[in-house]
Amino acid sequence: MKKFSTMKEAFDWWAKHIYPALPPDVKKGRYTSAWKDYTYQQGISEKRMENILSDFGKIDVKIEVTFTPN
Repeated sequence: MKKFSTMKEAFDWWAKHIYPALPPDVKKGRYTSAWKDYTYQQGISEKRMENILSDFGKIDVKIEVTFTPN
């Protein structure tokens, strides 16, 4: 299990470690499109990143917000 502080960190790891190892028949379509959008900074939403990551394993996103009024 790998832990990341942000969705961007997790997707960066996927783009550098998982995507290059994909077989050519899998490495097309939406995976290539997402990889290009991320790599060339053309814009990719966190929701799209999460969707791609979930195709390759279980993903659990936790956001903690603490608000203390004055």
